[in-house]
Amino acid sequence: MKAERPYPQVRVTRKGERALAAGHPWVYAAEVTEADESIRDGGLADIVSGKGAYLGTGFYNSHSLIRCRLLSRNANDRFDDAFWQRRVQYAWDYRKSVMQPEDLHCCRVIFGEADGFPGLTVDRFGPVLSVQVLSLGMERIQERLLPILARVLRQDRQDIAGIYLRNDVSLRKKEGLAQNKGWFCLPGEPEPTLTGADIVENGIRYRVDFINGQKTGFFLDQKYNRQAVARLSRGRTVLDCFTHTGSFALNAAKGGAKHVTAVDVSEFAVECAAENARLNGLEDVMECRAAIVFDLLPQLEKEPKKFDFIILDPPAFTKSRKTIDSAMAGYKEINYRAMKLLPRGGYLATCSCSHFASTERFMAMLRSAARDAGVQLRQIEQRQQCCDHPILWGVEETDYLKFFLFQVV
Repeated sequence: MKAERPYPQVRVTRKGERALAAGHPWVYAAEVTEADESIRDGGLADIVSGKGAYLGTGFYNSHSLIRCRLLSRNANDRFDDAFWQRRVQYAWDYRKSVMQPEDLHCCRVIFGEADGFPGLTVDRFGPVLSVQVLSLGMERIQERLLPILARVLRQDRQDIAGIYLRNDVSLRKKEGLAQNKGWFCLPGEPEPTLTGADIVENGIRYRVDFINGQKTGFFLDQKYNRQAVARLSRGRTVLDCFTHTGSFALNAAKGGAKHVTAVDVSEFAVECAAENARLNGLEDVMECRAAIVFDLLPQLEKEPKKFDFIILDPPAFTKSRKTIDSAMAGYKEINYRAMKLLPRGGYLATCSCSHFASTERFMAMLRSAARDAGVQLRQIEQRQQCCDHPILWGVEETDYLKFFLFQVV
């Protein structure tokens, strides 16, 4: 006789069943036809088809549009400490296999659904793990999970001093979660006194403000794209737009650029970029200024051409399908202006970090911008996010970063 499963059931529509079969790990509210009354929000539930066939087990939340977040498709899995240790170890072993040892000191250790941790992000900045928890299920198990995370890395002789929670994001409201931030105290350990972390990426030093910096404190997904920019920068005059803490600008300067102008609308970001330039002895090559890029680029058109390499790394212009058209107009505007500014033979690095701006739409926008600017683009490289942000096929949300290098001909 077949053993009874220990978890309550959620029955889904044919559409939901097809999505799960195609590899997507989410069940939306509209795809649920029936749910056992015993299900607890943030607890585990078995997902079954209309005919009762087992499809997987995941976290349930009646307050979220994403009603179920799949954890496993294996009916034999039991979600105990051993299960989570295996999954953390698998994620860490993956990073060790695809990255250089020196890159493991600043990398994304857990990338949500792509690593089998729905709604969890873990970035490592030297001795600190900066963590965002964006699902109720993960919030409910973090007291068990985060000590396991620290233990797995420490057993591999990684120096982990503490875990900082960056749960100060509005996205948590969609899961019925409050915003907060602060140290997660590991059992038997005092609260760390660190206020920042020093990292080295591509040979460049940064001071990471994991307490107040954007998202987890530093953007790691462009690590190897910054190397590609550095290789093209020797002897060039570079304009880095939306510089944030100066990472592309610093790579260009270290790569041998004649001069780099780093621009951001945030005075605080510009101060951070200037401090990072001083930290690396690049302040004589790198100028940092606060300006609105959408206003600056048209102003520069009126001046003699002085930049032969322009980098566009804007924030996500859209986080919803509803605003994709206005976002694409914004992307076109800055790319059109950059193409007009560049001389023949100049270089353009351009990207989008919104998964709603698909590669096809982004490329169509670039073709339109080039046509309107009266230039032709010669593609050097098309790249994506760094391999510590793995793309899980069948989960389009994990495939978000588009990065192109062009020469204007």
